[in-house]
Amino acid sequence: MNFAGRFNGRAAVITGGASGIGLAVAQRIVEEGGRVSVWDRDPAQIEQAKAVIPSLHGIAIDVADAAGVERAARSTLEALGGVDILVTSAAITGPNMTTWNYTTEDWQKVIDININGVFYCNKALVPHMLERNYGRIVNIASIAGKEGNPNASAYSTSKAAVIGLTKSLGKELAKTRVTVNCVTPAAVRTAIFKQMSQEHIDFMLSKIPMARFGEVDEVAALICWIASEECSFTTAAVFDVSGGRATY
Repeated sequence: MNFAGRFNGRAAVITGGASGIGLAVAQRIVEEGGRVSVWDRDPAQIEQAKAVIPSLHGIAIDVADAAGVERAARSTLEALGGVDILVTSAAITGPNMTTWNYTTEDWQKVIDININGVFYCNKALVPHMLERNYGRIVNIASIAGKEGNPNASAYSTSKAAVIGLTKSLGKELAKTRVTVNCVTPAAVRTAIFKQMSQEHIDFMLSKIPMARFGEVDEVAALICWIASEECSFTTAAVFDVSGGRATY
C-alpha cells in the first residue's frame, strides 16, 4: 500500500529506534516523507541503523536518565527544527522468574526504563507539541500489561503502567491537537527475545490464537497510522495487535 507523503513536513522521535519495531517505524516514516531522530542506548546499533537509513538523526541515550532525556529533547529540536511525533519503543523484559524471587535491582531496572523512561520522554516533548498545536504520541505497551504474564511481573507491571499513563495524559490533552495512544502487541520476534527464557517464549506463543508471533512490519503499520494526521479523533486509547490474544 502506498502512503507516499503521509509524513511530509513531520519530524519524529523514536526511542529504542535503532532496532526491532522502532527501526521499522523509523523506516516507514522516512519513506513516507518524514524526518526521524532515534534515541537508543547502543551507539553501535545507531550506526547500523544509519547505514539502513542514511538521513537518520541519532542520539545515544538511556531513557531512564531524566536529565539526559531533557538534553536529548533540546538537541533533537535544534537538529530537526521541531518534533511532531513521539514513539516510545525502548524497553527491556527483565529476567523470567517468580515475583518472590525477583531482586529489587532487577525490578527497579525494568521500572526505570519501561515506565519512568516513557514518562520522561512524554514530559519532555509535550510542552513543545502544545506550542506547535500538534502532536502524536504512541506509547508501546504490551498485551502483558493487560493480562499479566507469569514469571514476568516487572515487565507486566511496567506495561500496565504505560497504559495508565497513556489514558491519563490523553485525557489531559483531549482539548488540544495532541493525541496520546498506546499499542499493546503480543509477542513479536525481535532481539528482545534474547532477554527471555525459551520456556517463556513458548508460553507466549501458546497464548496466541493465530499460533504465530507478530511481525515488526505489522506492528509498525498500526503505529504509523496512529502517528499520522488521519488518526485525529482517537486519544487515550489502547490498540491491540495480538493475533487474537487480547480478551478486553
